[in-house]
Amino acid sequence: MSAETGDLILIIADQWDTTCEVLGMLRNEIARPPVHEGPYRYVWVIEFPLFVGRNKETGQPKSGHHPFTMPHPDDLDKFETDPMSVRSIAYDLVLNGWELGSGSIRIHEPELQRKVFTALGISDEEAEKKFGFFLNPFEYGAPPHGGFAFGLDRLVAILAGEENIREVIAFPKTQSGSDPMTNSPIPGDPKAMTELGLKVLPPTD
Repeated sequence: MSAETGDLILIIADQWDTTCEVLGMLRNEIARPPVHEGPYRYVWVIEFPLFVGRNKETGQPKSGHHPFTMPHPDDLDKFETDPMSVRSIAYDLVLNGWELGSGSIRIHEPELQRKVFTALGISDEEAEKKFGFFLNPFEYGAPPHGGFAFGLDRLVAILAGEENIREVIAFPKTQSGSDPMTNSPIPGDPKAMTELGLKVLPPTD
């Protein structure tokens, strides 16, 4: 490694995906200079992988962006044979390593959405329970659509010389824990609850 006095060598021993993820986080925490010191450098990141890594228990791929991201049309023929090489139509705007905004084109074809859910190990029943509010518009012919969410709070934090957006926005953003549009919160997955050692008690009067 050609290390000299005062150097720090960090070694991670694990699977390739885990190693890259851990070392990436360490690099950001240890070696990244303060984001507001500049010079300000912007970059567009496009054509993210549709899937990144695999579930250690099931071997199924995991979403790179979210399960509604449109696969790149040029890669649809790879969906069955090489899903990890399929690109998505997703994009990020980054400033000095900070994500200022993120977006994607959404899947608007029911069969393609079902195909992605199947690859992720999400059954039709689970999809309806968790994402029914998002899938129901397909019945009415949802047109091609997409979006981009700009993180104004992150830009303000950078301009204010802060390292955490909590310094420039008020928390919590909502006073209630519910979201009427997505019907959140919904009951937790029993397996996840068991792994976390959580139990939901019956309501009391």
